[in-house]
Parts: sequence; structure tokens; C-alpha cells
Amino acid sequence: MKRVLLTTTILTGALSATAATAQQTYDLGTIVLSSSLSPVERGRTGATVEVLEGEQAGGNDTSVINRLDRLPGVSSTSNGGLGNLGTIQIRGLPARYVGVRINGIDVADPSNTQNQFNFGGLTASGIGRIEVLKGSQSALYGSEAIAGVVDITTYRPEKLGFSGQAQAEGGSFGTYSGTLSGGYRSERGYIALSYGHVQTDGISAQAFNTEKDGFEQTTVDMTGEYDVTETLTIGGALHYRDGEIDIDRSRFTNDASGINYYTEQGARIFATLQSGAVTHTLSYSYFDIDRDDPTGFTTTFTGERHNIAYLGSAELGGRTVLNFGIDHTEEKFTSGPARGSEDDTALQAELLVAASDRVDISAALRYDDDSSFGGKTTGRLAAVWRPVEDIAFRAVIGTGYRAPSLYERFGPFGLATLTPEESRSYEMGVEKTFGDLGYAKATVFYTEIDDLIEFAGASYNQVPGTTKSRGFELSGEYALNAAVSVFGAYTYTNATTDGARLARTPKHDLVVGVQSDFTDRFSGYVDVRHVADVEPSAFSPVGNKVGAYTLVGAGVSYDVSPNAQLYLRLENLFDEDYETAGGYNQPGRAAYVGLRANF
Repeated sequence: MKRVLLTTTILTGALSATAATAQQTYDLGTIVLSSSLSPVERGRTGATVEVLEGEQAGGNDTSVINRLDRLPGVSSTSNGGLGNLGTIQIRGLPARYVGVRINGIDVADPSNTQNQFNFGGLTASGIGRIEVLKGSQSALYGSEAIAGVVDITTYRPEKLGFSGQAQAEGGSFGTYSGTLSGGYRSERGYIALSYGHVQTDGISAQAFNTEKDGFEQTTVDMTGEYDVTETLTIGGALHYRDGEIDIDRSRFTNDASGINYYTEQGARIFATLQSGAVTHTLSYSYFDIDRDDPTGFTTTFTGERHNIAYLGSAELGGRTVLNFGIDHTEEKFTSGPARGSEDDTALQAELLVAASDRVDISAALRYDDDSSFGGKTTGRLAAVWRPVEDIAFRAVIGTGYRAPSLYERFGPFGLATLTPEESRSYEMGVEKTFGDLGYAKATVFYTEIDDLIEFAGASYNQVPGTTKSRGFELSGEYALNAAVSVFGAYTYTNATTDGARLARTPKHDLVVGVQSDFTDRFSGYVDVRHVADVEPSAFSPVGNKVGAYTLVGAGVSYDVSPNAQLYLRLENLFDEDYETAGGYNQPGRAAYVGLRANF
């Protein structure tokens, strides 16, 4: 029943606000996928990565965003309940600075005002693992990766033969959801399929009425790999999400009518060839999204992205790896009569060096050539030093950029001559483990962004000023005995633009909790999250409830068999009345009962 939360961060420690692990060891063997251009052992990366697996990836939450915003350095805002617009901030920086990928497919919406991903309807359906990479990462991922990157992978079978998992849940606000994942693994590869469906009567999104805004969504993900020969592997992924959400049109006219529809689909194929000391990977990915608002001012939005990439990885002796590649992306969008497109070609390289048994260094460099604004060079230098087995010091310096979105350039309020925003980030951290009993982590971070793009006057424009986000994160967990563990995290963030606070960014964010295995079959947890000192946006209505709030969650679970578990989850136990976006309601007290099983 205890869950092992695998983290590779400099400064954060991933904590489970639903059930923190009672045991944590400093393990070089855990592999992380997002911190470099090739997989890296967790103890050998200087990058800040948190890894959530299995139930930790949101299996005990109504939506994934509820799990992410309890991680140190991560917060969220939602324009209503499940299905409504939901975004995350990393270290105080908004969603337009966060890249998101599902099974290697870039799922940021090219038709949105800014290229960003809507987490509002993302449930844990079929999700097996989430990595949150923090800091300016454009040297690896190009545009949008100023605050970090969220990398999501779906269910994979772990044992030979057929296996799978299923979950069914029902609860407050007329919410019902179900997930079925299954797959087959052989000695040469695997194939996996996940299907999920959720529907809810919902809550009223905006505070000006009490009419419920329902939501319904279907999600399908499929992945597979096959070793054609000892040196050639092929694989791919398919992604599909389709849903509809009732909306409140406008608080200014008391119009609570409207419904939005959306369909997103993506695909990725790849081939990997091992040639001596060099591994070659060629991949192609595609993403398409269609959003419809039949009674809105603009009724149809479409976005499309194509990407083809080559990545080589060469072992230069036992202590050095050179990664190198070329990447080409084409994007286009429509927003009513407005439309636009652009393409980008990038060259990148990364050197991973084990300077000694206790020191690992990585250096990455990327050059992007955009069809509209020309070239942009970004870099990252990261290092980790382990003076003794149970202590690690890490440091990272990185630069990043955010290209203006297609909407910002070609939309009805666009300006075609916009140039990219640019960033620099710095962080230092230390991690201490206590054998199998727990860990403690601390970090300090600083990011600044220039050449800001904002809506100014009658259009988007480059505006004067520098955005700065600085602060620190503390986290840890500890096993008091064989059955009880405690966990906690605190993040202080001071995010400003020329001294003015950024809206919706908590200055103080605290999570504490306790998890216990009462018997071999029965376990439970309680967690408390307190957020304080939050500034509402300038567009928030008078009387908005953005500010401090405290949320208490609790849950119990019972193993009805070795492969099946019955659970009860309580959210917002004391029915806190709060808002994360001014004028938009958040769910009150809620209870959910579910059954999950492995087969």
C-alpha cells in the first residue's frame, strides 16, 4: 500500500499529497526521460525533475491538475470545475511558459491565444507516469520551455503476456468515470491500449449564477514498440481526446448559455537503429485540435502541428555521451477568418560527462531558425556532486525563449512583427536521504524574462519590463515507524514584472500530511494545503475570492484481494469557499468511491 515516489529534483522532493511514501533511498538506478536528450539515471542529472508514477500520477484525484498543484513549485488556476479551462504555473510563471508532451507528442494548442495546454479535462485515465522538469529548458525543447516541461506517458504492460488495469469511480456533482487499460508484452516488444470516459453534472463555472455546467469526455491512447532485429526497433503512439463542456458565456450580460466542443488527435512513429557506439532515432509526430463554440463570436478554432526529428546518441568512452540532432516543426492555425503558419528548424547537441564517480556534468546547446523571426540560440549547463552516498548538491544555469504564438501574430489583435521573449534561469539545491526512512530537499531558484509580449492598447505588442520569479522550495518525508509516515513541502515564490506582482501566483504554498497503513489491507491519509498571498488578475470582478485558502483532503482504501482495491476519497473536507481565478467557482466538499483492479 505504500507508494514509492521517484524524484530526481535538485530542489523539490516530490511529495504525495494523497499518500506519501514511507521509504525513500538515494537510487542512481531510476531512469528519467525528460531531463536530457537521452535517458539518464536519476542520481546523475543536475536537472530539476519530479517523477510521479502509477497512482501518484493522479489516480487518487478527480483530475491530474489537482495532483500537480500539490507538488513544490507548481500551482494551478481553474475557470470552474472539471472540464473548464485549467492551467498550471511552475515557479510562478504562467502556462504559456510550460511545454507539455504526451507519449512524445507536443500537445500545446496552436490555435489558442498562446501555445499552451488545457489541463482542465485531463483525468488520470490511462496515465502511467508524469515527469515535471523545471527551469528554462529551451536548449532541449525549444520554444515555450521557459518555466519547464511536463512529460506524460500512458500505461505500459510491465510483465510478459497479457496484463492490464481497470478503475471505476463515482461521486459528488454527478461525476462518474471509468478507465480500462490493457496490453501484451513479449521478449521483443509490447502493445498497450487505454480507454477512459468521464461525465459530470458539474458546478456553475462563473460566480454570477448557480446553473450547473456539465462535462463529458472520452480519451484513447495507444502505444507500442517492437524489436525487428537486435539493432532495429520501431514504435509509435496514438492519442485521441473528445469532449464537450457547458459554459457560462458572460458575467457582464448574465448569459449562462453555451456549449463548447473539442477534438484533439495526435500520432507519433519512430525507428531506432543501433550502429556500433551510435544510436540513431528518426521520428515523426502530428497533432491536430478542433474547437467549436457554435454560438460564440468566433465559432471555430483549429490548430495543426507536424514535427520530424533525428536524434543521435554516441558513447564516447565509458564516461561520456554525445547527443546530437536536427528537428523541424511546422504549425498552422485558424481562428474564424484569421489564419497563419510558420516553421522552425533546430540543431541541437548535448554532452553528458561523468567527470568522476561523484560528479556528473551536462552541457546542451540549441539553435532554432524560425521562418518569421530568424535565429535563436539557447543553452543549459547542469551538474551534480555527491560528496558522500546520501548527499547530493545540484546546480543548473539555462536560457530559454518563447516564440510569439500564431494568434499573437496573425489573430484579430495580432502583430506580425513580434519577436521572441527571452529568459535566463539559475538554481542550486541539496538533497539528503536517510536510508530507507525518508529524505529532505531544498533549493533556491531565479528566472527572469525580457522582451515581454502582452496585450497593450489595441493589439499584442512587445512591452517594456522584466518578469522575475525567485524563491525557494523545501520538501521532505519521513517514516516515523513501519506503518506511519509524514510528508510536507513549502514553496516561497516572489514573481513580479518591474515590481508589480504577477496575478494568480501564490507567494506561500504549504502542503503537509500523514499516511498510515493501519493493517496489511487497510490504509489512509490526510493532507492539508494552505495557500496565501495571491493577487487577483486585473480583470477579476469586485468581490472576487482570490486570496488565501486552506484545503483538507482525506482518504481510506481497502485491499479486497491482492489485485483489487476499494477506496473512498474526500476533497475540500471543510467546504472552503475560494477561487483561483477571479469570478470562477471552485468545487466545494466532495466525496468519491471507487474500485481499481489489476489483471
